Amino acid sequence: MKKTYLLLLIASLVCLVISVALLVMGSGHQAGPAVILFFLFLALAARGHKSFKGFSFTIIIFAAVAVSMFYPAHLREVGSFQMKALIVPLLQIIMFGMGTAMSIKDFVGVVKMPKGVLVGLACQFTIMPILGFTIATAFGFPAEIAAGVVLVGSSPSGLASNVMAYLAKANVALSVTLTAVATLLAPLMTPLMMELFAGEFVPIDFWGMMLSIVKIVILPIIAGLLFNHFFHGKTKWFDKAMPIVSMAGIAFIIMIITAAGRDSLLSIGLFLILAAIIHNAAGYFLGYWGCRLFKMDERDCRTIALEVGMQNGGLASGIALEMGKVATVGLAPAVFGPWMNISGSSLATYWRDKDPDKTEKEPLENIQLDT
Repeated sequence: MKKTYLLLLIASLVCLVISVALLVMGSGHQAGPAVILFFLFLALAARGHKSFKGFSFTIIIFAAVAVSMFYPAHLREVGSFQMKALIVPLLQIIMFGMGTAMSIKDFVGVVKMPKGVLVGLACQFTIMPILGFTIATAFGFPAEIAAGVVLVGSSPSGLASNVMAYLAKANVALSVTLTAVATLLAPLMTPLMMELFAGEFVPIDFWGMMLSIVKIVILPIIAGLLFNHFFHGKTKWFDKAMPIVSMAGIAFIIMIITAAGRDSLLSIGLFLILAAIIHNAAGYFLGYWGCRLFKMDERDCRTIALEVGMQNGGLASGIALEMGKVATVGLAPAVFGPWMNISGSSLATYWRDKDPDKTEKEPLENIQLDT
């Protein structure tokens, strides 16, 4: 590790010690700057190590959450302007960026890999909503928080799963196709799953939710696809800028939602984190072994496990806002999102060091999935 990164790591540890000391002394309200700097320095330090570089963005998300928890008022409104009004425009920009990273060729995979696509979609839109409903009921969450857990499970996968599939030596083409098709099906499948599994928690406006998803996701992605078709390779600065804009947008959305639901998060935060871990790990496990039962190859199993386990938390946040319940229904997406990045990166790193061709030859009963 370079000297600069080592110094950043030391600085982060110093901030951590200061934070803990203030909490022990009963001055937790004054620990905000130290906690925020701890995460920021740690994120920068992680960039200096190959094994931890992929966690840098997730650690920055934790810094953003810390800002929201310690200084929520600044992220709820500025003057008379409600900050939550920025969520949908930011999501539309992110989805436009997603569209620019796709092409019509991504949908051809449905014809080339029909079994993988069908199994992946079936797992995604059955396993995760059912898990969400089961976990929300078992934990006894308040109705709107429970609906948020189901909402995460009812959302399609996002671009992060494509990156994880690449790192995990999985079938990237199948991953991209599944993400594209699941996203296009979201206006129908997400409201349908919400009506089936979240209807007893909160009233669900099926058609209203469908139109919201079309507005937030489908139209911006179509615009992005058209942009990519006509300007591909002509705006290299734009191609480099969009991932940064998207990451910044995700971080800001999480900050706004966390600030809005801070009081609820303080009371049930630990249980919501535990629910996120269980939901996510079960998605990986059931997605992987479901594919093994269908005798799919190792790369496809890894791909579908990641697609099933990782949902588009940003879309779930936008839907929560459109429902007028961003401070409650929107809490689960804000908590589940960062955890999915951590677990997805960890699982992809674990698989990266295991040759899928060798794993394929191992007896089924001797293979274990470490999530």
